[in-house]
Formats: sequence, C-alpha cells, structure tokens
Amino acid sequence: MSLKIFHICFIILSTLLCAGVSWWCFANEVTPQCSYAFAVAAGILPIYGVWFLKKTRSITL
Repeated sequence: MSLKIFHICFIILSTLLCAGVSWWCFANEVTPQCSYAFAVAAGILPIYGVWFLKKTRSITL
C-alpha cells in the first residue's frame, strides 16, 4: 500500500470517527462545543482529502 493511499484511507477513517463522535456527543447531551467541534472537523476533513488528491495527482508514490 502506497503512502498516498494510506493517507486517503486515514482521512476517510478520521472523517467517519469525527462524525460518529459528533453524533454521540449530540445524542448524549455532552457539551455543545465538543459536538460542534467534531462536526466541523467531519466537514473539513473531506475538503482536505479532495485538496490532497488534486495536489498529489501528478506524484506517484
């Protein structure tokens, strides 16, 4: 497995984890700051993943 593919898989797993933790925080009425922070992270990580793919399109790792 190349480093590029590992990085993309890590971004996907991190996004799913952030979304899950955000949902858990909302469901269990944990502090709103925690819920919103993880929700924002779950929204930003896919944007970063697309940016990373565009940047490394010409690089073969």
